[in-house]
Amino acid sequence: MHIKRRIAFGFSAAALAFTAAGALAQDQMQLKIGTEGAYPPFNNLTASGELVGFDVDIARALCEEMNAECEFVTQDWDGIIPALQAGKFDAIIASMSITPERDEQVDFTKPYYTNSLVFVAPKESEFDPNNIEDKAIGVQAGTIAAQFVEENYSNAELRAYPSQLEAWADLSNERVDAVLADFGVQYEWVNSEDGACCEFKGETVSGDDQIGIAVREGETELVEKFNAAIDAIRENGTYAEINAKYFPFDIYGE
Repeated sequence: MHIKRRIAFGFSAAALAFTAAGALAQDQMQLKIGTEGAYPPFNNLTASGELVGFDVDIARALCEEMNAECEFVTQDWDGIIPALQAGKFDAIIASMSITPERDEQVDFTKPYYTNSLVFVAPKESEFDPNNIEDKAIGVQAGTIAAQFVEENYSNAELRAYPSQLEAWADLSNERVDAVLADFGVQYEWVNSEDGACCEFKGETVSGDDQIGIAVREGETELVEKFNAAIDAIRENGTYAEINAKYFPFDIYGE
């Protein structure tokens, strides 16, 4: 009789453990994270199809901090906000600049890093950012770099590409005179084998560009969760570890 009771108790304990595990699974937030997958070193697909980069590592750290199970979805840049609005994913973590125009379409978290724009051109060229009349400038379409050229260099020829990789490819093949893009991606490229042809030209032309996570309008609770998680990984050293993996300088800014 004692044996039967012990067996019954064992089944009850197992049932309780299973129920508790199920409850924890139900409590865990499920999120889909949208990113581009063509913007190294921030987000990029390797030859084997693995999604890697600073944005990706930050997203994973934030999800862990929020006790969220996160799935990544890659999306072309020019359709990334419409895809968010359509519910294809719940948040964009893809080095998106916080701009007034985008703020009318989505809600942003606090910045998770700060960016600036800089020109890159062939080392032997005499490209001067202060004198670019009739120069062909490559940019990624739909970025603040494209907007900056349109607004400030009306005497230059703007060539917009679907991805940053395509802009660099045309620079390497001398189809454009220079590429204007974020400092972080330009830094990675000029220090790579593909970018050995080129170097920075001039000073940064636009600074204090703040990068945030975008969610659908009105999702205040999700914004607050992301903000708290950003603060937490900054405080516990996780952010610094990820930063050091990609850059020899602090990308966060003040």
